Amino acid sequence: MKQIAVISGKGGTGKTTITGSFASLSKAGDIIMADCDVEAPNLHLIMGGEDVCSDEFSGARVAVIDPDKCSGCGICSDVCRFGAIENCTVNSLKCEGCGTCSIVCPEGAVEMKDEITGKTYITDCEGMVFSHARLEIGADGSGKLVTRVRKNAVEHLEEQEYVIIDGSPGIGCVVIASITGCDAALIVTEPTRSGLEDLRRVLSTCRHFGVKSFVCINKFDLNTQITGEIEEFCRNEGLEVVGRIPYDDMVIEGLKDMKPAVEMEGSQAGRQIRSMYLRIMKLLKEEDADVTGNCYGRF
Repeated sequence: MKQIAVISGKGGTGKTTITGSFASLSKAGDIIMADCDVEAPNLHLIMGGEDVCSDEFSGARVAVIDPDKCSGCGICSDVCRFGAIENCTVNSLKCEGCGTCSIVCPEGAVEMKDEITGKTYITDCEGMVFSHARLEIGADGSGKLVTRVRKNAVEHLEEQEYVIIDGSPGIGCVVIASITGCDAALIVTEPTRSGLEDLRRVLSTCRHFGVKSFVCINKFDLNTQITGEIEEFCRNEGLEVVGRIPYDDMVIEGLKDMKPAVEMEGSQAGRQIRSMYLRIMKLLKEEDADVTGNCYGRF
């Protein structure tokens, strides 16, 4: 089983559009899909399907004061460095769940309770397993929720060879939780100055965690000069550009009907995404063959 994360340095590069096309190109028995962009998930709009199970997720703790036990001494308020307790009442939005108030309370009136911060889902998409989640507005624990989404995906593995992950943009906690332990990452960029800079930062993150990276330049024909600079950067860094996707109005038309680009007949972008998908699968299988050959060579 191999896990592949599709990530980007910023939102709007086409990461989810590409991931949705990968799902369409795959057979239900070959892959499991996971949307790890828990803060703003939208892969489910393309995937569709029917939810078969869901579960509440607790990613944080919050202090709760029992008014029957509270003596009103105010010690909890004095020690709270976040200003979350006033007049023996806890402001859950300010509470960071450190637990100091529960330790110092002489009456034992403060209890730390789990707070529901999101919900996880397993969806059946015509036989394909799709793991995803939604984080509550302003809630903590997004990295933990991503880990739960990936765990749920792996727990539903049967004969599938791949888990394809739609990651979050950026280089923060959610992205780190999405790529850690993955076999490969597809970094989607665009031909802009910020796109090139974002590519550098995301690549640095992937390398820090030892994740093999490929690059896709989306809408490459909108600025061929910067596309050339991105390609030169990739050559210098030893990265393979596995996809060069042209701008295509049919991608927009497909999204209006919640269809991935590869299902739009005559779509140039769809053809390039198909070629990129086949290239990535081939590279991963060749890597498996090399590892097997090297193992046999040791004996």
